[in-house]
Amino acid sequence: MESNCDFSPLKQDLEDGIKYIIDSLQSNLSVLGNENYCVLGSLEDVKDHLIKIESTAASFYLNCYLSSFTDTYEVLSKSVQYLSAHNHGALIVVERSDSIDTIIQKGTDIGALVTPKLLETIFYPGNPLHDGAVLIRGNKVVSAGNVLPLTTIVTEEKKIGTRHRAALGISEKSDALALVVSEETGKISFALDGKLYPINTRNPILFNA
Repeated sequence: MESNCDFSPLKQDLEDGIKYIIDSLQSNLSVLGNENYCVLGSLEDVKDHLIKIESTAASFYLNCYLSSFTDTYEVLSKSVQYLSAHNHGALIVVERSDSIDTIIQKGTDIGALVTPKLLETIFYPGNPLHDGAVLIRGNKVVSAGNVLPLTTIVTEEKKIGTRHRAALGISEKSDALALVVSEETGKISFALDGKLYPINTRNPILFNA
């Protein structure tokens, strides 16, 4: 599979957002020292935009990371957005270069192509497999209901739920990428290399001058 890191709409959002922040900061610089103008409100706006840019950047790089290892990254994106909109918790692990067979406690064999309907069914509340993790290898759902190692790093920021701790745990022990949908908030994140990143999927980000 060839890596595709173009994803032009997301890339354009990033460029527009970064330019907006640069222009805002330069504008603040030009009025510093002017007693008739306080930059605090403008800096708060810049901070809000930085948070949005971080989320957009996560979406962009998620697609880059996934496209090298599965052709179904668009299916995954569609599926997690559906699960997010319905507050259905989910944990999806995409195996990359490292095999994770010896790291996880294997669940139920599936052996089917990745489709939105399959993932939505697995993570439907009440389904016996919905609390475990789905393992994707290439373009197939290998298994569901898998148990992942939990992160051993507990910090103030990482007082999080079991799904997120499991996503971090597998990303600490392998190069796998783990997608998480919060059952409580519907928010989507992904874990890679022991770090958790929020993803912007629900609303387009508009940067207005």
